[in-house]
Amino acid sequence: EYEGDRNAEGERHGFGKARLPNGDTYEGEYEHGLRNGRGTYRFKNGALYTGDYLQNKKHGKGVFFYPDGSKYAGDWMHDQRQGYGEYLYANGDTYTGEWANNKRHGQGTYVYKDTGSKYVGAWVNGIQEGPAELIHLNHRFKGMFLNGKPLGHGKFIFDIGCEQHGEYIQPVQEKEEEEEDEPPLPVEPKWKASEITKLTPWSPHDKEPAP
Repeated sequence: EYEGDRNAEGERHGFGKARLPNGDTYEGEYEHGLRNGRGTYRFKNGALYTGDYLQNKKHGKGVFFYPDGSKYAGDWMHDQRQGYGEYLYANGDTYTGEWANNKRHGQGTYVYKDTGSKYVGAWVNGIQEGPAELIHLNHRFKGMFLNGKPLGHGKFIFDIGCEQHGEYIQPVQEKEEEEEDEPPLPVEPKWKASEITKLTPWSPHDKEPAP
């Protein structure tokens, strides 16, 4: 069903309202039969998108409300979260930063609602990876991350005015003879402290801590 403007060829063109065969509805601008310009699309499952379209695809700036109560506001390209945007998750966590192909990718800040902790740094395909800072209530960790875990040189910075330098080391897994079919449990990197200093300007980009 469609109610709205059409052009001389009879295509939807201008402003209109449509109900799609699957029960979704769209109200907004059309060009030559395609959603183009500003519009609001309501999904039958309760989701809603309001923002820019280009040839039937979410493209430009827009806000998407998901059925689980989460919400994304930011840039879109070819129907995907791409560019810069803010995502509020159903559990109250938030991510503000860069996106590519619907995933957190580039520089961004993730805030954990339960603890108030913040991850500020690099992301690759949705995973914490690269130089970053993990900020807690009265201390923070500055270092490199790989696969969502800290790895390699870094330092803990305490609000009382000192730092603990060291590195996160991936422990070697002990192999047991009998349990070959069991998948190995992921091993958490272990922190190995080297020294405590007063505050220094060292950043994760420096490979070795300052002497």
